Amino acid sequence: MTSLLDKINKLGLKMTDQRRTIVKVLSASNDHPDVELVYQRVAKIDSKIGIATVYRTIKLFEENNIIEKHDFKKDGRFRYEQVPEEHHDHLIDVKNDKVIEFQNDDIEKLQKKVAEELGYKLVDHRLELYAVPIERKK
Repeated sequence: MTSLLDKINKLGLKMTDQRRTIVKVLSASNDHPDVELVYQRVAKIDSKIGIATVYRTIKLFEENNIIEKHDFKKDGRFRYEQVPEEHHDHLIDVKNDKVIEFQNDDIEKLQKKVAEELGYKLVDHRLELYAVPIERKK
């Protein structure tokens, strides 16, 4: 929670009790929840917080680069995570919607090489791999 709170404080954003609860939920999330799931978790802590407050707070945090939005399922239900301290990519299991974060030096080098071969300097990227589990023969 400290990392999110630190970013919010540095930006000078107003910290209400409701926002503090939302920050607590986001900080404790090991998955990539959508707004509905954040709201469900928030409601367990404080049932007075409405979904509109969660939507507004998520939007504010996204606009201020505190959290980032992903469209893993391409269904319009965006999922969120804290802006990471270190870069990582995602592998999405399309059978069970599990999202696995990973970092691979070979992929990072290859992306830079491809950009250079095309006459560019890579300044940022986002890699999402969509996969299904390999069925192991017994």
